[in-house]
Amino acid sequence: MPSECEHFWDAGSYAVIGHQASKKPYPKITYGALKERGATVYAMDPDGGTVEGDTAYAAFDALPTPVQAAVLELPKEETAAWVAKAADAGIETIWIHQMTDTPEALAEAEKRGLKVITGHCAVMYNKPGMSMHAPHRWIWKLLGKY
Repeated sequence: MPSECEHFWDAGSYAVIGHQASKKPYPKITYGALKERGATVYAMDPDGGTVEGDTAYAAFDALPTPVQAAVLELPKEETAAWVAKAADAGIETIWIHQMTDTPEALAEAEKRGLKVITGHCAVMYNKPGMSMHAPHRWIWKLLGKY
């Protein structure tokens, strides 16, 4: 039976939010894997620009169409604000990349009634098959954490 983490990828449209110019690189693997799946996916970077040749939107209201889910791979100090922005945009399901959640971000998500996945690497679930994340996925399955 698919896990909650696997079901996250059943949504038809996504925003993948990160920074291109930061210590933590933009989540291009997550973005690319969604494109490969045929999902409607928009790159979002508060600074704009492009990701993989596609426009990177600075805000949810700039997206061409609303999205059903969002993946947040941002510095911890920005996560709570982006949780609020996602809720304001009508998004009900978010994935906060492992080690980037904060008590404030989780409290904001709970206050807004968002469904949140956190504590996991999005790529491990979004990019099936052989990849550098396959051993991590196998270990988590073995430990019953997948």
